[in-house]
Amino acid sequence: MDTTEPLPQQDLGPVVSRISREVVQLHANSYGRGPTRAKTHLNDGFALCVLEDVFTTAERTLIAAGHAAQVKATRAAFQEAVGPQFIAVAETATGRKVRSFISAVHIDTEVAVELWLFEPELAEVAEGSGDGNAEDV
Repeated sequence: MDTTEPLPQQDLGPVVSRISREVVQLHANSYGRGPTRAKTHLNDGFALCVLEDVFTTAERTLIAAGHAAQVKATRAAFQEAVGPQFIAVAETATGRKVRSFISAVHIDTEVAVELWLFEPELAEVAEGSGDGNAEDV
C-alpha cells in the first residue's frame, strides 16, 4: 500500500480534530501557552500536526535578543522529555502503533510540527509495501 495517499478525510474528521485538540492542550500545559492554530493531516503511514504561533513571550524575547538556537535546543530537549505523551495522543486517537515521533520548530515563521510515523499494518506487510519502488526508499 502506498503510504503517501491520504485516507478519506470525511472518515477522519473526529480523529484529526482530536489529535489537534490534544496536541494544543499538551503544548499549553507544558509551555504555559498553546499555539493559536493547529491542523492535523493523517494517512496510512503517518500523522502530521502543523502548529502556528507557538512561542511563549519569554521565547520571543530570547529570539529577538539573538538566542534562537537556545530556543530550538530547549524545545528539542523538552519534546524529547514529553515525547511519550505525544505518542500516546496519536496511538489513542488512531489505534495505530507509532514507530517514530519527530518534533521540529521553525523560528522565522513560528511554526512547529509534530510527526508520528506508524508501524505498518498487517495488510500493508502482506501486500509487500516495500516492493523496492523509488517512492518506498
